[in-house]
Amino acid sequence: MGTQWSPAQNRIASDKRAHVMREIVETLLFVGLVFLIVQFAIRPVRVSDESMAPHLLPNQLVIVNHAAYLLSGPSRGDVVVFYDPRNPNLESIGRVIAVPGDTVSLSVSTLFVNGVLLNERYLAPAPIGQNQGVVPRTKLGPNDYFIMFDNRAFEGNDCQSQGCDSRSVGMIPRQNILGRAVLVFWPLNQFGGISNYSDVFSKVP
Repeated sequence: MGTQWSPAQNRIASDKRAHVMREIVETLLFVGLVFLIVQFAIRPVRVSDESMAPHLLPNQLVIVNHAAYLLSGPSRGDVVVFYDPRNPNLESIGRVIAVPGDTVSLSVSTLFVNGVLLNERYLAPAPIGQNQGVVPRTKLGPNDYFIMFDNRAFEGNDCQSQGCDSRSVGMIPRQNILGRAVLVFWPLNQFGGISNYSDVFSKVP
């Protein structure tokens, strides 16, 4: 004859089963939430060209943080993924040089932000005779960012097939900036963080 449980014992066993089921459901919900956050907050992006050489090279995979600018906008020096304003189907990677309210001017060999000459030590060596273009003194609007490639020689005229930066397409609106590139994770022998070279911009008011 089987063991007969008292009503109190049955109630305790039922409570335990309900507690276990609740913990399972809560765990599944937590895992699902984390999965969604990771899916929408970060994503891998393959570097498709030499626009950011020598720091980012073709076929590297980088992690882009889409949540980086939820509370504040990009900072000078940040490496970001952005849409070309004239070709919204084309993603490019570039470095933020100037932010809303800044004044920027670019000559064949110098770059000034708010009157401060930048020593851009992150630049790729320029070929002999190559200049980086000219942008007259311009004040950025409240939603504008001035973004350029580290490899200034990469800039071309065909922005429909290759990325172009602010020298050709002008200011990049805030809504065109998708996120901050924070980490190279593939190939493994090139694993490492992506610097914003904050010291280059430290004297800019």
